[in-house]
Amino acid sequence: MEHAPLSADGLVVVVKRDCPTCQLVEPVLERLAADRDGLAVFSQDDPDFPASLPGVVDDTQLEHSFRLGIETVPTLVRFEGEKEMGRAVGWNRAEWREVTSTPDLGAELPEFQPGCGSRSVEPGAAERLRARFGETGLEARQVALEPHADDVEACFERGWTDGLPVVPPTPERILRMLAGTSRAPDDVVGAVPPDYAECTVEKVAINAVLAGCKPEYMPVVLAALEAALDPDFTLHGILCSTCFTAPLVIVNGPIAHRIGMNSGLNVLGQGNRANATIGRALNLIVRNVGGGRPGEIDRSTFGAPSKYTFCFAEDESDEEWEPLSVSRGIPRGASAVTLFQGEGVQGIMDQRSRTPEELTASLAACLLAVCHPKICEWAHAVLLLSPEHYAIYREAGWDRARITEALLEATTRPLDEVAPGAGGLAEGVPDSETRRQVPKFPPGGLLLARAGGAAGLYSAILAGWPGGRAWRHSHPITREIET
Repeated sequence: MEHAPLSADGLVVVVKRDCPTCQLVEPVLERLAADRDGLAVFSQDDPDFPASLPGVVDDTQLEHSFRLGIETVPTLVRFEGEKEMGRAVGWNRAEWREVTSTPDLGAELPEFQPGCGSRSVEPGAAERLRARFGETGLEARQVALEPHADDVEACFERGWTDGLPVVPPTPERILRMLAGTSRAPDDVVGAVPPDYAECTVEKVAINAVLAGCKPEYMPVVLAALEAALDPDFTLHGILCSTCFTAPLVIVNGPIAHRIGMNSGLNVLGQGNRANATIGRALNLIVRNVGGGRPGEIDRSTFGAPSKYTFCFAEDESDEEWEPLSVSRGIPRGASAVTLFQGEGVQGIMDQRSRTPEELTASLAACLLAVCHPKICEWAHAVLLLSPEHYAIYREAGWDRARITEALLEATTRPLDEVAPGAGGLAEGVPDSETRRQVPKFPPGGLLLARAGGAAGLYSAILAGWPGGRAWRHSHPITREIET
């Protein structure tokens, strides 16, 4: 079959055999071919269809359909001097007569019959065709694999993974991921430590593909990265530290529901794609763009599962509860991420407390263990309240502000209890401390969030990075998500 260019002057028709309407218009195509020169017929699925016409162009690779922007077959297009002058989609007798300037065309056919979907718009085809025939805007270096090479194993061999299998980032998958954001592929998000390499939206998309994200997760991944690159988040310090720490992503607002994030049962566990892959994408960006690889610049003594992913949505089902993002200055109803320097999960089990005062004392006793019971003002923490524990506060009329105030008061202790050597423990606050009462957390250092399953009188502490008493240089960061 002939592989011809698009007609510069004349009629072009795109058809496929597997379309009743294309079969219906075959007599019309025969007449057009007989009456004039310059009729080009492109067949998407069978180069021998229509069999009655000579010179049918083989478009099974769909290049011509892609370049013509075909969404439905049959589609008739008239060109004059390489300029499109008219188009008819499906079979509409009046439109075909107008485009072809043939007043009696198709008199024997019904007045109208809709066409079929073009093969060029089938699921996955748009990105595949754009990657092959169009302008992609992609600038990242492409790695060519040997024939029959295992692409997943190739990712392992090149060190692009966190130790788990990844999704190979083909151009088609990258383009599909980029469709999840309106930002240009070459838009620079920032410089990622420790190498401070420039990270574009395209590179974010590549790592989102590797992580297994869906395109609709891209706004969250971008906002999380922007928050992580805020100097006050101290990503370089977190990465190079010997501590357990990794970025913790907490999502608020309508987007969490829209993309199916988990805020309930097993919220910090496995099983939810959005929770798992958004946090993973951020960590892969740090690894693959910033160069933060364990055993090299990542010097964590133990590490933690959070270095794979640490991400969840807050439970906002109770309208009386002020969401974390709102407490940090984001308008209610807006979507946001809060980036926290998290370590892991310290579970709290309290089955007996029935008053807010009892529960506060219990939770405070557990919060004292963050870092070390006698280390004060060295780390932030997130207290994650389960629905059953939160109900104790709610029934007593306690809101976020009152719970936080009570916990901060309950975790403030006399200096003689936290001084070095007190209780036989060498650890303690600096000998230069002169205050009589020493708070456990720095100002703004205790964050509250709600999540978890409906049953279970448990809560959880998500301890933060013990970055030292110079806490002004290490903050949780909240960013509104651009959707």
